[in-house]
Amino acid sequence: MDIRRAGSQPSGKGPAEWFTGAVRMDPLHSPPDPARVSMALVTFEPGARTAWHTHPLGQTLIVTAGLRLGAARGRSGRGDPAR
Repeated sequence: MDIRRAGSQPSGKGPAEWFTGAVRMDPLHSPPDPARVSMALVTFEPGARTAWHTHPLGQTLIVTAGLRLGAARGRSGRGDPAR
């Protein structure tokens, strides 16, 4: 078991190839290989967004504030307010 204090891992700037605008990434879980699941708290400044991309193995987003705009293959995007 690996226990880490909240905030003990440094925040980083979202890489330009993944995002446009100001984006901060706070790692929550970065498992060792061969695990493929990682978690991060991603904070978007106004006007920032992700670059279009796919997740072949899937992705789970938990929107805690603001609006999520996105699209699934074959469907148009829809903004869902955080609840």
